[in-house]
Amino acid sequence: MPTQAPVIETERLILREFRISDLDASAALWGDEEVTRFIGGRPQSREEVWPRILRYIGHWAALGYGFWVIEEKGTGRYLGEIGFGDFQRTLEPSFGDTPEAGWALAPNAHGKGYASEALAAVLSWGEQHFGADARTVCMINIDNAPSVKVAEKAGFKPFAYATYRNEPVILFERKPN
Repeated sequence: MPTQAPVIETERLILREFRISDLDASAALWGDEEVTRFIGGRPQSREEVWPRILRYIGHWAALGYGFWVIEEKGTGRYLGEIGFGDFQRTLEPSFGDTPEAGWALAPNAHGKGYASEALAAVLSWGEQHFGADARTVCMINIDNAPSVKVAEKAGFKPFAYATYRNEPVILFERKPN
């Protein structure tokens, strides 16, 4: 069981472990209204982002999976965050202990295929780690059409509609085989 994120390289991206030094870049990401419009509904402060980073690092230590930083290979520029979590959400229907995929990219990375490229790599890692036939899930705000498109392109299918923190969401699942 890995205790920190392995490095994953794609054609244009490097996915790597979170570091404490990522706080400024992550705070800029989560402080952006465009990023948080469909994820939480409001920008987050640096103080709110700090436990997020610790949670990402802790996922790897406790569960052997978690989130990666997405970097642009050619520049090292911080593009966003992607991975799997077990967030123990109060949600009906429950995800249980099924790994939940999630992603958030900076606005300057939108529309370039980075999310799809990173998600394909993460899902491939997940199939190796969780098993080739393992189910994964994700939750997307019903109005977040770009993320719905990314999820569907990766093979996620809607299985339920729900309300999470007073927002309508679509629950998706992916079964590789």
